[in-house]
Amino acid sequence: QVQLREFGGGLVQAGGSLRLSCRASGVISSAVTAMGWYRQAPGDERELIALVEYGASTYYGESVKGRFTISRDSTKQVSLQMNSLKPEDTAVYYCHLRRTTGPDAWGQGTQVTVSS
Repeated sequence: QVQLREFGGGLVQAGGSLRLSCRASGVISSAVTAMGWYRQAPGDERELIALVEYGASTYYGESVKGRFTISRDSTKQVSLQMNSLKPEDTAVYYCHLRRTTGPDAWGQGTQVTVSS
């Protein structure tokens, strides 16, 4: 069974930085085709923040371009560096994995709170 474990998150003041990491287990490396991050604020839909498609492209949501950077640390681990954080970045951040051997997998989510 695929499991995604998220690290990081927490409370930070506006203008500050945080780093999130996500490590996958229960999946063979060759089956992973993409990993990334989504977020969901109360009352909002889940939105794409950043995604790395292996051997292809990297995508960023419009609201975070130029401030957030996703990095592929290994086939089964990605990190998200978040700089110049704003109160509107407050949300639960979810790690996402796409694979060839089953449905997409999601982490439990980690809370990021940015105070003004």
